[in-house]
Amino acid sequence: MAENTLILVLFTVSILGILMFDLLVLGRKSHEVSLKEAGLWTGIWVSLALGFALFLRFFGEHIHGISTPEQLDQVLARFYPYLMVEADSFSGSLEIFRKSMAMNYLTGYLIEESLSVDNLFVMMAILSAFSVSKKAYKKVLFWGILGAIVLRFVFIFVGAALIIKFEWLLYIFGAYLIYAGGKMFLNRNKEVRIQPQDHPMVKFLSKRFKVFPRYVGERFFIRKKEGLYLTPLFIVVLLIEGSDLVFALDSIPAVFAITRDPYIVFFSNVFAILGLRSLFFLLVHVVDRFYLLKVGVSLLLLFVGVKLLAHEWLFHLGYKPVYSLYIITAILFLSITLSMLFPKK
Repeated sequence: MAENTLILVLFTVSILGILMFDLLVLGRKSHEVSLKEAGLWTGIWVSLALGFALFLRFFGEHIHGISTPEQLDQVLARFYPYLMVEADSFSGSLEIFRKSMAMNYLTGYLIEESLSVDNLFVMMAILSAFSVSKKAYKKVLFWGILGAIVLRFVFIFVGAALIIKFEWLLYIFGAYLIYAGGKMFLNRNKEVRIQPQDHPMVKFLSKRFKVFPRYVGERFFIRKKEGLYLTPLFIVVLLIEGSDLVFALDSIPAVFAITRDPYIVFFSNVFAILGLRSLFFLLVHVVDRFYLLKVGVSLLLLFVGVKLLAHEWLFHLGYKPVYSLYIITAILFLSITLSMLFPKK
């Protein structure tokens, strides 16, 4: 097995192991997640994400199985065409490569976590509209997020292959992100409303499957004499999956604006999604205080969209990846700080 494939498998198994431990051991008894528990798990996932950044900083070449200068040149030509390395020093080139990977990963992770905030509003609306018990939130978000990881894996590696073959797709991504950012800014004050009986997915499933009319604990299916029924909780999980698919259209191109490396895009997406569930329980208590966060996220989308459209021009001007991290951090810091300094009346 190739080294990069082995790392990807070990990474996936480790993440699934932590998730299953949380669901089957820590979460075996249904309960409403407290602010303290949400804060603890948010801290754990953020720490793991930062720990992975350290791994990339010192051992990042193993992600691509690089052990020779020729292998490094191949990876650079494919995923890092604008990265300047030391031509006469393999060790020096690796050092620059590792730093770039870690910086791109952290920037992508920050973008993903920021864009996830808007997804949280939709999740809240879905869970509220379908009157889901707060005790069932953890299970619903677990399966929704697990499915999101699988779908994003497919999207990211297919997208990376397309970008390598058709580089002009980056300009389409950039234009779309500018459109998405402008749309989010204009709709920032609109409340998300969902009518369960009128939702297209509910109508679609009701016509093709037997749907039980009420919740049955935390079960997704129930068997009766007439056959197998879907419960409303299973429909909610599918809606959570669907909402993530929609938001993936923004978030994945946004990280491709930072790097073309599919592994970095995937890892930053996964850690952001894993933190999304605990972040949901944390922000549900305080999200209304940060009313300018949507403005900040819309500006972030506009920034990465412009960066994609002008990536060649910026390279010739000497633009460095670390600048993106500074700009994105400043946008988020200001939106949160101004929300606290000038609270909404």
